[in-house]
Amino acid sequence: MKSHTEYLWFETKKRKELVHITAPLQEILERSGIREGMMLVSAMHITAGIIVNDNESGLHEDIMRWLERTAPEDPSYLHHRTGEDNGDAHLKRILVHHQAILPVTEGKLDLGPWERCFYAEFDGRRRKRVVVKVMGERS
Repeated sequence: MKSHTEYLWFETKKRKELVHITAPLQEILERSGIREGMMLVSAMHITAGIIVNDNESGLHEDIMRWLERTAPEDPSYLHHRTGEDNGDAHLKRILVHHQAILPVTEGKLDLGPWERCFYAEFDGRRRKRVVVKVMGERS
């Protein structure tokens, strides 16, 4: 088994944002030379996550609204006693999870017809990274 690791860096303009990353993930896969295996995509910050879903703007709004209803901004979070103001961002990350494993078949991401991958930022406007690790066999 072979592996290949790269990093994607983000500094979103908004505090909360979904960033479509399917194309750069496919480019990393192509550079890896892996033809069969899997790709781990993992946000390396405790206020960001990875989502696999449809690339449709209405759905993206629905997702962000649902997350806000489920883990709203709230100054009463105990985490804020540390001087932070991002307690909701930590909870949102738990809801969407911090990583995804994507299948690789014949050198391509083997996603469903509408599936795309997104970096989910919940406390942005500063530099953060995602590790991408491709593991598998080269032809």
